[in-house]
Amino acid sequence: MLSLSQLIIRLVLATVLGSLVGLERQRLDWAAGLRTHMMVCVGSALIVIVSAYGFNDVILAGKIMLDPSRIAAQVVSGIGFLGAGTILFLRHEVIRGLTTAAGLWTVAGIGLAVGSGLYLAAVITTALALIILALIKPLERRMFFRKNMRTINLIINRQIASLELIEQAINQEKLDLMQMVVQRGDNPDEDYVKLLLSHSTPREKVPPLLDKFRTLNGIKE
Repeated sequence: MLSLSQLIIRLVLATVLGSLVGLERQRLDWAAGLRTHMMVCVGSALIVIVSAYGFNDVILAGKIMLDPSRIAAQVVSGIGFLGAGTILFLRHEVIRGLTTAAGLWTVAGIGLAVGSGLYLAAVITTALALIILALIKPLERRMFFRKNMRTINLIINRQIASLELIEQAINQEKLDLMQMVVQRGDNPDEDYVKLLLSHSTPREKVPPLLDKFRTLNGIKE
């Protein structure tokens, strides 16, 4: 059975590690931010602790065999429902929240590791998760997007304009939209939209598209 100090250490460490990943998501203003990641991590740690040590009185009776990994395994499956809630399908090719969903799944694993006493594995995984979330994205953009795609940055008022309106304008100009990245703006009614056009887009076709955007209500550069 765990001592009180061991129990506190595991739950507090799970909370701290979950908060580190949550802070990175909170920085980008995602709904699943600091508190969500902390709750997932400490909850996972508690579940695996209960699974491993919560039924000792039954096991000691000698009549029941218990597999402590069964309850922990359900965390991995159950976190999928929570992760699915962070994924938004804005249109056919635009999906938001996949990284956050993967982060929640990883945080659940970190919590399970801490609850099982695998502190080093949990700390290393947390460090790797932070590197992936905070450092890989800028590198990815620099390597794959900036050199190969033309970028247009817009601010849209979601009460007036829509992503479908932007897509229609691009289709009217017969341009290939490779990716649309949407991020919540400082104003509650505004979104920042980054358009990534195909690298084969002729440079002279970009100004007419910008002129079209300027004529649309609720859209500004």
